[in-house]
Amino acid sequence: MKQQNKLKILNDPIYGFITVPSNDIYELIEHPYFQRLRRITQMGLSYLVYPGAHHTRFHHAIGCMHLMQRAVQVLRSKAVKISPQEEDALYKAILLHDLGHGPFSHALENLIVPGISHEELSLRFMEDLNQQFNGSLTTAIQIFKGEYHRPFMLELVSSQLDMDRLDYLKRDSFYTGVAEGNINSQRLISMLNVKNDRLVVEEKALYSVESFLNNRRLMYWQVYLHKTGIAAEHLLQSVLKRIKELLEKKLPVRIPHTLAYFLNSSTTDPANLLAHFSRIDDSDIIQLLKSNVDNNDVVLRELCTMIIDRQLLKIKIAKKPASEKKLQQKRDKLMRSYDFTEHEASYFIFNGTISNSAYAKAEPILILNKKGKIVELTDAANEESFKALNKVVTKYYYCYPKIQD
Repeated sequence: MKQQNKLKILNDPIYGFITVPSNDIYELIEHPYFQRLRRITQMGLSYLVYPGAHHTRFHHAIGCMHLMQRAVQVLRSKAVKISPQEEDALYKAILLHDLGHGPFSHALENLIVPGISHEELSLRFMEDLNQQFNGSLTTAIQIFKGEYHRPFMLELVSSQLDMDRLDYLKRDSFYTGVAEGNINSQRLISMLNVKNDRLVVEEKALYSVESFLNNRRLMYWQVYLHKTGIAAEHLLQSVLKRIKELLEKKLPVRIPHTLAYFLNSSTTDPANLLAHFSRIDDSDIIQLLKSNVDNNDVVLRELCTMIIDRQLLKIKIAKKPASEKKLQQKRDKLMRSYDFTEHEASYFIFNGTISNSAYAKAEPILILNKKGKIVELTDAANEESFKALNKVVTKYYYCYPKIQD
């Protein structure tokens, strides 16, 4: 039974009271597609490292909408013309930008729905909602796809200084307790402007932008690329890969009915994809793990138990990749201990790379200098610290289980 209460104010731990700007947007928030985001963890399995990181994509999307409201207010105060229709479209585009995230957000991307990114799924959800809401999302979809004739609107939704990043850094900092992500989003938004229909930052905020980029880089090393989080996500990915392998061999696996469409079949029929995808969330994956901690297959059983009981893989990170000899020694030891084949051992012993940079010059942040000219960020400042923002740092890791000698 649908409730008729028209709640217009939400209380957010980051920003305080957030106002829902219209009945139309309220109805979008109430829609089952959006309510599903309450059950999608914002930071995947990071709560295994930071116990407070249980916040959801719902929290984040509402926060992004709030920041977009502030951005529209600031830009209008600087004589940037934004029509009521464009304002509405900006709110809808940023509110719905994460609809396509699956269980545990990025952790299982391309495993549940191979070959389709969460951005593409978000677009499909928005197009479906556009039909349900009589075409009222048409402009929002144009902005989201980068097809609207005013580029700065896409840059507010998706760029290196968009409302998405301004919210998730501050929000993830709050819930993890990692202070480096506590950026001054209000300061950055107050310094936004539009020149030639491009989003720019006023020159007096140059060092605020540098601080934002450095804080984001630190959050990646300390939180998003934390070694324990990497190991946990690999285990979760290995669970799905092993299940698909067992199903191909017609071996028994307990699967929640909501996941059966994705794990029992390789089809991604567009006619049914959204209907099935909109029913899955973190709880289905947890149920999948708990249902198979006693599976007859020792590989699947161990993988599920390791996540449920937080008995995770060890992970070593270094400046150089691990030698194949070292990896083979780890595999041989595991094969002797568990009577695994080399293929089975590969679920527990693997290597990879992680990369991080503060700033990608290919998608520039534009600075509006005191002469009214637009200058790319690293050209706007003379300090070497700005030049270093482009540097990409790559590290190498390998994972292996804790085995007693």
